Amino acid sequence: MQKKYLMTPGPTPVPAEVLLAMAAPIIHHRTPDFSAAFAESISGLKYVLQTEGDVLLFASSGTGAMESAIANSFCPGDTVIVCRNGKFGDRQKQICETYGLRVIDLRYEWTQVVDPADVAKALEEDPDVRGVIVTQSETSSGVLNDVRAIGGLVRGCPDTVLIVDSITGIGAVECKTDEWGLDVVMTGSQKGLMLPPGLAACSVSEKAWRAYERSTLPKFYFDWKRYQSNVLKDTTPFTPAVTLVLGLNVALRMIREEGLEAVIARHARLAGAARAGCEALGLKLFAPLEGRGNAVTPVWVPDGVDGKAIVKTLKDKHGVTIAGGQDDYAGRILRIGHLGYFGDFDIITTLAALEMTLAELGYDFEAGLGIKAAEAIFMEGQG
Repeated sequence: MQKKYLMTPGPTPVPAEVLLAMAAPIIHHRTPDFSAAFAESISGLKYVLQTEGDVLLFASSGTGAMESAIANSFCPGDTVIVCRNGKFGDRQKQICETYGLRVIDLRYEWTQVVDPADVAKALEEDPDVRGVIVTQSETSSGVLNDVRAIGGLVRGCPDTVLIVDSITGIGAVECKTDEWGLDVVMTGSQKGLMLPPGLAACSVSEKAWRAYERSTLPKFYFDWKRYQSNVLKDTTPFTPAVTLVLGLNVALRMIREEGLEAVIARHARLAGAARAGCEALGLKLFAPLEGRGNAVTPVWVPDGVDGKAIVKTLKDKHGVTIAGGQDDYAGRILRIGHLGYFGDFDIITTLAALEMTLAELGYDFEAGLGIKAAEAIFMEGQG
């Protein structure tokens, strides 16, 4: 028998309490029972998104929430600024182009952080910009972009909405939707919400609703107004993912019980230990020092070692599934996820398996250093 460990930045492990809730007999979605559960979900999502505004919940992947933000906020030919320094910033650009928007492309290397000064310059040079789109926590690169600073810039533009992909940010890093002036913030179930894939949510500010009122892009399934009018009646416009909603409530209760600040602090500790452990083994971190999130730790594959073989050996021989690089970085980086239902010993186990795998593949290092470095992080402040 081999015990398996899921250490990817999505899907992430699901707590047993959540799995048990989803294993209960199915209930009908047009009943008072479901309406009560759905209302609880919306309330809990407002807590994690830190907003008093509207929150909409979709039966979709996170990409569905991305598309909804574009389709509901703009008209054909509108100009938007897309900040991209990873795969999911690239996806936002693709969605914008699909809907016929004019894109001001602020493109960075995957190892760089979006510079708010570039956003400020682009806004100044084109006063007709209707939207700024940025990924807060880039799953592909581990880079954390400063959406707070960008929010301060866009707040002064009454006709410009700020759309933030925080699909791997919510629950792992600070994201103060209302306080920072973020008009649309989205997340997905298979990340910090500790659920299987299948749900996506987004917040909608008053400014974003004004953008909706002028928007003429086609929309049906993701039409925000359909969802808002149904949320007011504690229901959904279309058949919801009933079992996921029931599981979501258990997960949200767990987050409330721990406290959102404590949840974020736990993720910071896990990230710090993972980074310290990897660096102790001589591995170079991928994301820059000034822009590292808490959801995932990407590292460069060491010279002379097959990156894809590392991922395969970890999974097949040691039962630990991590993520490899995406697109141009396939085989060149490794990504260790620690977003959602993770604790200290998940990191220790992963580092131990990584050490054994690297040794088996011929990488020269002193065994035990990664584990020791991570333990030092976890033992700080314990007495």
